Amino acid sequence: MKDKKHPQQKFEIPMILYEEPSSRAEKGISFPYIEIQKDNQMPPVLFIFEYKHTGEIEPDDRGRDAAIIDQIPHKYVDMEYLKERLSPEVNDQVRVALGMKPLKVAQKEGQQILNKVFARVGGLKEAAEMDRDTKLSEISQKKEQAS
Repeated sequence: MKDKKHPQQKFEIPMILYEEPSSRAEKGISFPYIEIQKDNQMPPVLFIFEYKHTGEIEPDDRGRDAAIIDQIPHKYVDMEYLKERLSPEVNDQVRVALGMKPLKVAQKEGQQILNKVFARVGGLKEAAEMDRDTKLSEISQKKEQAS
């Protein structure tokens, strides 16, 4: 059954990358990323295999010991993709099942945090501007005294 509102799209196979630190002293960004070309889109679901070591071994085709590894498929879904396609109630059920808060609650709490950050940044900006103005005034006074 095709959804006319959201037609089926083909997505390129993503390559999951990690940013390398710019120096030995730095740590890289811990979030992986996927580069998407200009005319392509991020896939709504990522399939990733977990290779789980069992601690057991068996002989390989040459008779050498080889670790037994279970291959377990996992699916990771883009929450924005779900938000666009699910009713708000179902979307909230999914969020809560994943350990997240319902969207409206998360947005309200997130806005409160952003308000505190913006207030702090505003205060820091104001203090920096006052400090700059004071220093410029001192420099101007020293120039006048010197001339």
